[in-house]
Amino acid sequence: MTKLSVNVNKIATLRNTRSIGIPGVLRCARICLDAGAHGITVHPRPDERHIRPGDVRDLARLLRDEYPSAEFNIEGNPFHAYMDLVAEIRPTQATLVPDDPNQSTSDHGWNL
Repeated sequence: MTKLSVNVNKIATLRNTRSIGIPGVLRCARICLDAGAHGITVHPRPDERHIRPGDVRDLARLLRDEYPSAEFNIEGNPFHAYMDLVAEIRPTQATLVPDDPNQSTSDHGWNL
Protein backbone atom coordinates (compact mmCIF):
# COMPACT_ATOMS: atom_id res chain seq x y z
CA MET A 1 0.00 0.00 0.00
CA THR A 2 1.27 3.47 -0.88
CA LYS A 3 1.65 5.79 2.09
CA LEU A 4 1.77 9.59 2.16
CA SER A 5 4.53 11.28 4.13
CA VAL A 6 4.32 15.08 4.08
CA ASN A 7 7.56 17.07 3.90
CA VAL A 8 7.23 20.09 6.21
CA ASN A 9 10.46 21.85 5.15
CA LYS A 10 8.68 24.67 3.30
CA ILE A 11 6.63 25.45 6.39
CA ALA A 12 9.89 25.88 8.29
CA THR A 13 11.26 28.04 5.47
CA LEU A 14 8.28 30.38 5.80
CA ARG A 15 8.59 30.40 9.59
CA ASN A 16 12.26 31.28 9.37
CA THR A 17 11.54 34.46 7.38
CA ARG A 18 10.26 36.16 10.54
CA SER A 19 10.98 36.00 14.23
CA ILE A 20 7.41 35.26 15.37
CA GLY A 21 7.52 31.48 14.92
CA ILE A 22 4.61 31.11 12.54
CA PRO A 23 3.57 29.13 10.67
CA GLY A 24 4.34 26.41 13.16
CA VAL A 25 5.97 23.19 12.00
CA LEU A 26 4.28 21.15 14.74
CA ARG A 27 0.88 22.63 13.95
CA CYS A 28 1.35 21.81 10.28
CA ALA A 29 2.38 18.24 11.13
CA ARG A 30 -0.72 17.81 13.29
CA ILE A 31 -2.97 19.12 10.50
CA CYS A 32 -1.39 16.74 7.97
CA LEU A 33 -1.62 13.71 10.23
CA ASP A 34 -5.18 14.52 11.32
CA ALA A 35 -6.10 14.81 7.62
CA GLY A 36 -4.84 11.28 6.99
CA ALA A 37 -1.14 11.52 6.15
CA HIS A 38 0.79 8.44 7.24
CA GLY A 39 3.94 10.27 8.22
CA ILE A 40 6.12 13.34 8.28
CA THR A 41 9.35 13.91 6.34
CA VAL A 42 12.07 16.46 7.08
CA HIS A 43 15.35 17.28 5.36
CA PRO A 44 17.70 19.07 7.76
CA ARG A 45 20.64 20.81 6.09
CA PRO A 46 23.91 22.03 7.58
CA ASP A 47 22.91 25.68 6.96
CA GLU A 48 19.55 25.20 8.78
CA ARG A 49 17.74 27.08 6.01
CA HIS A 50 14.48 25.37 6.93
CA ILE A 51 14.18 22.43 9.35
CA ARG A 52 16.49 22.79 12.33
CA PRO A 53 17.68 20.10 14.76
CA GLY A 54 15.27 21.40 17.41
CA ASP A 55 12.39 20.94 14.96
CA VAL A 56 13.46 17.35 14.34
CA ARG A 57 13.48 16.64 18.07
CA ASP A 58 10.10 18.36 18.57
CA LEU A 59 8.55 16.41 15.69
CA ALA A 60 9.97 13.14 17.00
CA ARG A 61 8.41 13.85 20.40
CA LEU A 62 5.06 14.79 18.78
CA LEU A 63 4.96 11.60 16.73
CA ARG A 64 6.00 9.43 19.66
CA ASP A 65 3.48 10.96 22.09
CA GLU A 66 0.47 11.83 19.91
CA TYR A 67 0.80 9.81 16.69
CA PRO A 68 2.66 6.59 17.58
CA SER A 69 1.63 4.81 14.38
CA ALA A 70 2.88 7.64 12.13
CA GLU A 71 6.14 7.23 10.26
CA PHE A 72 9.00 9.71 10.62
CA ASN A 73 11.45 10.07 7.74
CA ILE A 74 14.60 12.15 8.11
CA GLU A 75 16.27 12.64 4.74
CA GLY A 76 19.56 14.31 3.98
CA ASN A 77 23.15 14.17 2.91
CA PRO A 78 25.00 11.94 5.37
CA PHE A 79 27.15 14.72 6.82
CA HIS A 80 28.34 14.18 10.39
CA ALA A 81 25.62 16.18 12.16
CA TYR A 82 22.91 14.45 10.10
CA MET A 83 24.18 11.02 11.09
CA ASP A 84 24.35 12.06 14.75
CA LEU A 85 20.78 13.38 14.62
CA VAL A 86 19.49 10.19 12.99
CA ALA A 87 21.29 8.08 15.61
CA GLU A 88 19.76 10.20 18.39
CA ILE A 89 16.18 10.29 17.05
CA ARG A 90 16.04 6.80 15.50
CA PRO A 91 13.28 7.65 12.99
CA THR A 92 11.17 5.09 11.16
CA GLN A 93 13.23 5.79 8.06
CA ALA A 94 16.40 7.68 7.16
CA THR A 95 16.77 8.54 3.47
CA LEU A 96 20.27 9.40 2.25
CA VAL A 97 20.26 12.21 -0.33
CA PRO A 98 23.43 13.12 -2.28
CA ASP A 99 22.87 16.87 -2.37
CA ASP A 100 25.56 19.50 -2.11
CA PRO A 101 25.20 21.96 0.81
CA ASN A 102 25.13 24.80 -1.76
CA GLN A 103 22.24 23.34 -3.79
CA SER A 104 18.89 25.06 -3.39
CA THR A 105 17.09 21.71 -3.52
CA SER A 106 17.76 18.02 -4.12
CA ASP A 107 17.73 17.22 -7.83
CA HIS A 108 19.34 13.81 -8.30
CA GLY A 109 20.00 10.46 -6.71
CA TRP A 110 23.14 8.43 -6.21
CA ASN A 111 25.14 7.55 -9.33
CA LEU A 112 26.09 3.96 -8.52
